[in-house]
Amino acid sequence: MSPQTHQEERETGDEGYRRVFAVPEFRAVFAAHAMSLLGVVVSEIALTVLVYDLTGSPLLSALAFALGMLPYLVGGTLFAGVADRFAPRRVLVVCDLLCAGCAALMALPMTPVAGLLALRCLIAAVAPVFNGTRMATLTDVLGDGDLFVLGRSLLRMVSQSAVLVGFGLGGVLLTVVSPRGALVVTVATFAASALLLRCGTKRRPARGSGPGGGAPGQAVPQPALVRYSLAGARDVLAHRRVRALLLLLWAPPMFAVAPEALAAPYAEQIGVGTAGVGLLMCAMPIGTIAGEVYAGSALTSAARARIVLPLAATTLLPLLAYGFTPGLAWALPALVLAGAGSAYTLGLDRWFVDAVPPELRGRAMTVHTAGLMTLQGAGMALAGLAAEFFAVSTVVAGAGVLGTVCCLFLAREVRATAGAAAGAAPSRPPSSPLPSSSPSSSSASSSSSSSPSPSAPFSPGDGGGPNGETGADRYVAGD
Repeated sequence: MSPQTHQEERETGDEGYRRVFAVPEFRAVFAAHAMSLLGVVVSEIALTVLVYDLTGSPLLSALAFALGMLPYLVGGTLFAGVADRFAPRRVLVVCDLLCAGCAALMALPMTPVAGLLALRCLIAAVAPVFNGTRMATLTDVLGDGDLFVLGRSLLRMVSQSAVLVGFGLGGVLLTVVSPRGALVVTVATFAASALLLRCGTKRRPARGSGPGGGAPGQAVPQPALVRYSLAGARDVLAHRRVRALLLLLWAPPMFAVAPEALAAPYAEQIGVGTAGVGLLMCAMPIGTIAGEVYAGSALTSAARARIVLPLAATTLLPLLAYGFTPGLAWALPALVLAGAGSAYTLGLDRWFVDAVPPELRGRAMTVHTAGLMTLQGAGMALAGLAAEFFAVSTVVAGAGVLGTVCCLFLAREVRATAGAAAGAAPSRPPSSPLPSSSPSSSSASSSSSSSPSPSAPFSPGDGGGPNGETGADRYVAGD
């Protein structure tokens, strides 16, 4: 190990966070993320209130909120190819402008309820393409090493913070302006995000840089977008290691949503009222932010890699405390502890980006986003269904047990594929170089050389090991 690499390995995340913000392009991406997230939060609140005002129907009002998750699977699978086929900056700007246009149509007084719901679906279908493209772009801006991990961590912390303060700010806004007026604010936030991305990031070619998405200079017929998207998703899910990493990224959040989804009925079960509902919903995001801040600021890259599998396998265990029907004094620390366990994602993000070649990253990140949101929505629905037949405390504890079992199996699979990946790593094909489009990339790539889990050459169906698998034979529904 060279002295430079050794020094980088010893750097803490606090220094890394400062290095991340030292990259001008990341500052633009970070500010745009905050603006677009604000737009999404305000539009969700305003649309829910607006639909209820127009119809008086709790069902339609809830549907307006739920439609923010349901179309993720459609957009993330059918349109994932957009992230690799077109220049990333153009994709990000067009997605923001499309969302701004949808919000503008929602704000018009003549837009009917059916139109409002359809426009909400369109925004939700665009979201995984935007998020996947932005995640892949981070590897261009920050490299695919430790800076990428810390940059992703910062964006996640902004998203978790939105849970804590975004809805409160949206509620305050609605005391000043009408719901349609709040949607006009959403238009402005999406437009501001588009402007930041257009002026603050570099123009880069599409990752599938050949005319048909092949290697540079290779002229091949361009497949239809949907076919290209589905082929990319199939290639991602057919690779044993990438599939295992995706499932480990998806599984804990799917089960962790149970206490948040059932916060209101659990508060009623233990008799703490509406104030308790707010505390129960805030506890896990607080733990998540605290865990990521600690892992990013106090641990080295190697230490973050070492805690991935132990934390992923045990992060849901605190939910077992619900089996004793605890009051707030015990339930809140359990939720904070469960949230803190999500610090495993910092190291897992590094492994994931190492395992996916650059030409597939846009589609892989989009599939990741679509699966995560879809499975979280499914987790909420299943928790609600189970609570129709069992006590809420039993359902949450059961989610902790079942989720831990799933995570143990997935951690074992990730460990098994790590050995095969490490053995095959030196033969990475030259057609899949790591991106190095900025000065920051070189420093991140140098620390990447000491990654505890190098990636195998990516060949759809090779399974990342000696026992190849073809197609998506182990596909599990679900970012």
